[in-house]
Formats: sequence, C-alpha cells, structure tokens
Amino acid sequence: MPQEARIKLTSTNLSTLETVCSEIKGLGEKNGIRLKGPHPLPTKKMKVVTRKSPCGQGTNTYDKYELRIHRRVIDLGADDRAIRQLMRLKIPDDVYIEVSLTQ
Repeated sequence: MPQEARIKLTSTNLSTLETVCSEIKGLGEKNGIRLKGPHPLPTKKMKVVTRKSPCGQGTNTYDKYELRIHRRVIDLGADDRAIRQLMRLKIPDDVYIEVSLTQ
C-alpha cells in the first residue's frame, strides 16, 4: 500500500494561499502524482470589538476588527521524489504548511 501525504495549508492572505495551492497542484500534474484537492476548510473568523472612547463618556461607539484564517487540504501520493520537490518550493512567510504521512 503506497504512502500518502496530507498537506494542510493555513494563511490569513487568501491570494498567497491560492498561489501556493496552484504550485503544489502543478507539481503533482507535472510528475504524474495522484492528487486530491485543494479542499477548502471552513474559514475561522476571529472578531474583536473595542470601545472607541477610553473614558466611557459620550456616545457608545465601537471599532470592529476581524481576522480571517483560510485553510486548504491537499492529499498527495507520497513517493520520495514528490516529497523532495515539495520541500524545495518557496513558501511565503504568511503561509503555514503542515505535512503528515499516512499508510
């Protein structure tokens, strides 16, 4: 039974996440590796609401901030050559990658 690699990509910047996914997909198509994905996972939205006035006087006005965390999952047929090429990819600093091997 061949090994599989599950690649989890996480980023707050959607455009850089999509470019990294397309690079991995192109790598798989170029080498003829079995590839599933990228499957989008639900976006985490972290919301922070703060009061504008520090002293508590005046009207109740609020600032609302939101941070979105986008995630993708790619399943890749894992042979040695594919994993080596995956490690050589230039990944931007704001994209976090996690690779796990399964049987």
